[in-house]
Amino acid sequence: MVVSLEKTKRKKYIFKWLTYLMVSLLLICLNQKSFGQIAIGKSDSSDDIDYFNPKQYIIGGVTVSGIKYLDPTVLTMLSGFTVGKKIRVPGDDIAEGIKKLWNQGLFDDIKVSVLKIEGDQIFLEIWLKERPRLSKFKFIGAKKSQVDDLRDELSLTRGDVVTENLLNRANHVIRRYFVNKGFYNVDVKIKEIADTTTTNGVVLYFKIDKNKKVKIYDINVEGNKALTAHQVKKAMKETKEKGQFTPTKDIEKLIYDVVKNTLKFNLDEIITTTQDYAHENIKIRIFKPSKYIESNFKDDLDNIIAKYQEIGYRDAAIVSDSIAKNDDNTISIYIKVDEGNKYYFRNINFVGNTVYSNEDLKNVLGIDKGDVYNKQLLETNLNFNQNGFDVSSLYLDNGYLFFNATPVEVNVVNDSIDLEIRIMEGKQARIDKVSIKGNDRTNDHVIMREIRTRPGELFNRSQVIRTTRELAQLKYFNQETIRPDIKPNWEKGTVDIEYSVEEQSADQIEVSGGYGYGTFIGTLGLSFNNFSLKNFFKKDSWKPIPSGDGQKLALRFQAYGKGYISYNVSFTEPWLGGKKPNAFTVGYNHSLFSNTGRNNVKQKFVIDGFNIGLARRLQWPDDFFTVGTFVNLQRYKLSNYSDIFAFQNSGNGDYYNINLSISISRNSVDNPLYPRSGSELSLTAEFTPPYSLFDGRDYSKLPANEKYKFIEYHKWKFSGGVYSELAPKLVLFSRAKFGFLGAYNNDLGITPFERFYLGGDGLSGYNNFDGREIIGMRGYKNESIKPNPSLAQGGAVYSKYTLEMRYPLTTSASSTIYAFTFLEAGNTWANFDQFEPFKLYRTAGFGVRIFLPIFGILGLDYGYGLDEIPGNPSASKGQFHFSINNSID
Repeated sequence: MVVSLEKTKRKKYIFKWLTYLMVSLLLICLNQKSFGQIAIGKSDSSDDIDYFNPKQYIIGGVTVSGIKYLDPTVLTMLSGFTVGKKIRVPGDDIAEGIKKLWNQGLFDDIKVSVLKIEGDQIFLEIWLKERPRLSKFKFIGAKKSQVDDLRDELSLTRGDVVTENLLNRANHVIRRYFVNKGFYNVDVKIKEIADTTTTNGVVLYFKIDKNKKVKIYDINVEGNKALTAHQVKKAMKETKEKGQFTPTKDIEKLIYDVVKNTLKFNLDEIITTTQDYAHENIKIRIFKPSKYIESNFKDDLDNIIAKYQEIGYRDAAIVSDSIAKNDDNTISIYIKVDEGNKYYFRNINFVGNTVYSNEDLKNVLGIDKGDVYNKQLLETNLNFNQNGFDVSSLYLDNGYLFFNATPVEVNVVNDSIDLEIRIMEGKQARIDKVSIKGNDRTNDHVIMREIRTRPGELFNRSQVIRTTRELAQLKYFNQETIRPDIKPNWEKGTVDIEYSVEEQSADQIEVSGGYGYGTFIGTLGLSFNNFSLKNFFKKDSWKPIPSGDGQKLALRFQAYGKGYISYNVSFTEPWLGGKKPNAFTVGYNHSLFSNTGRNNVKQKFVIDGFNIGLARRLQWPDDFFTVGTFVNLQRYKLSNYSDIFAFQNSGNGDYYNINLSISISRNSVDNPLYPRSGSELSLTAEFTPPYSLFDGRDYSKLPANEKYKFIEYHKWKFSGGVYSELAPKLVLFSRAKFGFLGAYNNDLGITPFERFYLGGDGLSGYNNFDGREIIGMRGYKNESIKPNPSLAQGGAVYSKYTLEMRYPLTTSASSTIYAFTFLEAGNTWANFDQFEPFKLYRTAGFGVRIFLPIFGILGLDYGYGLDEIPGNPSASKGQFHFSINNSID
């Protein structure tokens, strides 16, 4: 019996030891990752700890050591070792506290020790080794521009704790950046090197091996019948195949198929076969690179489904998609689709509408019974149709801000779908507050007068959109970031509207040089487009000039020395009186041409001009129209200056041009810098008094200086341009321009003044010496296209046609840049009887436009004149042109 008891005690003792050993191993395993340690028994009271009989203690105090940058109180709280808390020692309470500290990611090592035990109180010490702090970081294997982008995206700062999370995030950001640029196999390694110049500092080296870009060689589609493989690929907006040009590949099969179908008179099959061959062997990749980006690919799979749903295949689905790597560092994409059945709309009913009848809503919806099911068309015509009116606009333009329309498929029978469109009209919302945010230079009243949403009025979405356009047209703000913030109040039935703008410099400087009439001419121009005249004499307003009232002050100086000096100044108040958009303009110009007394004969030619005008915005036919009336006075004073004008004996005397100009224009473009939609139309008529009809003189016998002393003519000009967005950002711009100069008296004939000169960049010097109009045309030298190339006189009639295909490179606040290709044609004629609309000089080329707020629009074009000018072969062919503020246009 004694032996049995001893064995029993021995078993219990062994079991106790094994239990302690297992607990110890468990604690070591729990803390192995964190390098945390539990040190128990380092005090004189260590004998009080019974390792086989854990005891509960009350924490009497906690000491934190080893840290430099962190708060001990916060760390104690995070660990859970608060004074007064009961913990079991030995036990997993201390291990749990170490785990909590480790999860903060701030430490490389953690130790918890027992300092002393007094009765049932235990005193602990937490020793921590902090993770290193970021001293600096460097990139290896990336370009400077890429490094700049990465620095912005990483947002690392000196002193950041280098945690595992920080390293993992940095790796992810760098990889994502290069994958989005087509480097799908990019490899990123991060190396930590201790910084000996700082305490606990570390330098991070990001070593980047981009490897070669991974391009998409081909996209293979399976299961498609309703759409061709090309149509499926076209629906993918961002995921494109690698460009290739192999027109002879499988050419024998193409010839065979064409001949076979020709013999069968199967024209449709010939077209289809030829198109398929062209799509497979002639892939031109210009605007969209063929890089693989996973997020874009997933979006493009949705685009394929959307394309099928546009043509009635409501149940279309992507069955599978996969990627295979090729040996030439390209990938092949395989897509399998299940088209399902084709559906049609059948019955469409509206429920919940009280403001508008079912018939009105159906007319706006524009979908009839029997139409092919088109989910995108349904959603567009319900909510937001950029090309026309929609159901949502009908309500939102009438104050129903809380309106909602939900289409529900209530019945699907065979290939037909019945829809019930459930309308929630809500109540009309009135505008409560209208505010502006972000304008630090432009005064509030300048913005508020352009805002068409007024407090107390019913909410109108069209007016919100129009206000956004009007603010963009001011050119004081970044057009891409103007945002209306709609803040509805459901309970009160009101809405607040806040327009957020981002100021940009509206003032511009022109510094240019040009060669004209045998000399180099320099130009300096200043345009203050947000000027404030009332603050002109206030010293504090000059920052650097008084601004904020939306007025325009333009100054321009041009010279090549004492022989030629020209300057002009103009001022415009766009809201004369402050209540209506009546633009008042006044200007003065002066030019002096002189030989400075060379050859003992002083020659002098002076031009003085003054103009005043008023332009106002119309309400009919719509408020995009503007009409302007201007009075222009000009005097030409000549002294011994012969052969300046295109008539004889004109070297002495005074010539006067007094005319009235009336213009009507319409501008509905959506953006003044890079328009995507809208049009520009203008018609201008200019008249002088018909002196010769009532002064009774015989003009056929008068000398030139008497004959043309009072210049008389009537002049008509038309310009029309349309912007069409063919694809996202890809814009086709088409324009036609015409000009006609006529005479009142056949005996006097068409005046030699005010002629049209076509060709070049429109920046020729002496532009105003006889009132001539310079019409730029690329591909030909300045003013080289005239009725008679051997004579200096310009035309009385001109026409010019332009087609441009534009694509933006950037539309940021600091600059707008777009590239384009163009076709142009134009000509001038001596009179209307000689006018031949299809006898034109043609040109083609490409160019770029750069808008910089301080300089305006700068352009560089290369044009190739396709038609030789008789007697002047060097005037055409290849020509580079530099332009300022659309001088070519």
